[in-house]
Amino acid sequence: MSETRTTRDLGKAEPARGVEPRRPGWLAWAGWAGVAGPILFTATYVTQELLRQGEYSPVKETVSALEAGPNGWVQQVNFIVFGLLTITFAAGLHQGVRRSRTGAAGPALVFVSGVGLLLAGAFPLHEDSAGATYDPGGHFVAGTVFFLSSALALVVLSPRLARDPRFENLSSYTLVAGVAGLVAFVVMGAFVIPDDAPLHDWAGLMQRIVILTVLFPCRVILAARLIKALHPNEG
Repeated sequence: MSETRTTRDLGKAEPARGVEPRRPGWLAWAGWAGVAGPILFTATYVTQELLRQGEYSPVKETVSALEAGPNGWVQQVNFIVFGLLTITFAAGLHQGVRRSRTGAAGPALVFVSGVGLLLAGAFPLHEDSAGATYDPGGHFVAGTVFFLSSALALVVLSPRLARDPRFENLSSYTLVAGVAGLVAFVVMGAFVIPDDAPLHDWAGLMQRIVILTVLFPCRVILAARLIKALHPNEG
């Protein structure tokens, strides 16, 4: 059979052998958004805690409680910025990891977690005349969306990572982090967050353990790998 090339074939550019296909330039920014989001969010709420010593307890109160009381708008902005960075990272993750049949579900759930953060900023907690923090509506739903979708995203994303040689060694870690996040979600919902829960007085500490040892590290590691994958010949 003779080789013939049509005009259409000639119009298709093929990458040279040994050369990585070009990636959208915004992917690096998406990766950095994934790295910066959790770090900036954490630095901001820790700074607020330090400035509000004596009237705010990071052991008893969740991060969201920073929205109530003095300068609560700072934490609202913190949620919104983190949400926008998360949504940007979700788009980059979908574009940067090798596609699979159901692979869009993982990045989509990361996107949903970003929406949860936006909602957390849009529907803040309030403080009543006695100084007690309460939810006027919407914030509990936002928190549920964020924590559940963040954990599910890692579980669902794991098989897609396993199919990409640049990410496959993170697949098992991502799965374990996701399962741990789901277990924590159930435990927090049953024994910590409700006002009458037996561990409610430790809500702030336990929430911080979950985000700082499970959810945030995994997200930062995935984002850093996305950045590295764009420059395989560096380092």
